[in-house]
Amino acid sequence: MLGVMEKTLESKNIPWGFELCFNSDCQLRDKCLHYQAYLLKPAEQLSGSAVYPDAWKTGQCQRFREDKLVQKAWGFSKIYRNVPSYLRAEARRCVKRYFSSGCGPYYRYHHGENKLSPRQQQDILQILAKFGPTEGLAFDHYETDFNFV
Repeated sequence: MLGVMEKTLESKNIPWGFELCFNSDCQLRDKCLHYQAYLLKPAEQLSGSAVYPDAWKTGQCQRFREDKLVQKAWGFSKIYRNVPSYLRAEARRCVKRYFSSGCGPYYRYHHGENKLSPRQQQDILQILAKFGPTEGLAFDHYETDFNFV
């Protein structure tokens, strides 16, 4: 894994539709991405997705998302290199099916319109492990970002 650099959360980086949390009494607010996103909400934004107070049950928030930086990835040009050539088409179909039945999401992750979370990267490498060794495999590009997914 590449070294994680420092990055500051800014309003422009918060994806559209990301849930905001308004619970200023929450003990986890200083570390929660939902609450930090709320603090950066533009004043002209008057509606949107929210974390409801019901999320806080039995002393723990069920929607808590730590505001830590992770390595996101995109691009699939190099990940099939350990797959034997006669199995590459099937391996590619399996990875495409991971996203959906269509090709659209696969190509959005391939071209960097969407970024793979660490969990998605791990899942894809597990799929490819069925077709060959995964040692040394890497996605085309990596960037440090907050894990909104």
